[in-house]
Amino acid sequence: MLVFSEQNLVLFSVPKTGSTAMEVALKPWADIAFYKQRKHTPVGRYQRKIAPFLREAYGLEPETMAVIRAPLEHLRSWYRYRAQTLDVDFDGFVQAVLSPSPPEWARIGTQFNLLTNAKGALGITHLFAYEAQPTLRNWLCARVNDNITFKPQNVSPPADTAISSQTLAAFSERYAKEIDLHARVTAAGGHLEPPA
Repeated sequence: MLVFSEQNLVLFSVPKTGSTAMEVALKPWADIAFYKQRKHTPVGRYQRKIAPFLREAYGLEPETMAVIRAPLEHLRSWYRYRAQTLDVDFDGFVQAVLSPSPPEWARIGTQFNLLTNAKGALGITHLFAYEAQPTLRNWLCARVNDNITFKPQNVSPPADTAISSQTLAAFSERYAKEIDLHARVTAAGGHLEPPA
């Protein structure tokens, strides 16, 4: 997570959405950077702890931004990242993620839970689709009034990510809210923002 006072903006770092590349590119403009365990701070914690601190300490009430990836592709990215240490194919990985008590290697959380508060309300002012990189980059360049280049970071090796129809159906049911949110962002041209 990065906080930009001049741009009045907070960047949420959603895992496996290019967040590290964005942070590396945007760090020169950031006033506050959260790393390690606090890098992927969820909206709920931000609203309870960080937003009040920014308001009281610095008089900031910033807009927020984040990136969401197509949910199944998000899981595929997680699998490629961990595949070399796992003795399970992608179908088994998804089943483990969906299980009532996932093993440690399948506890990846969801984008939806990171981007929403306890009531399920979206806590992001500007939500971008990972698949709309030009839209995201152009918006950020305008926001910082400079040219930004994203250089790939943490690229995982390729891996087979075939999935059975039964597992896909179970995934689609469990991730329905996240799938719907990503579809809304895509339908908005890759940038979901508050009505004018």
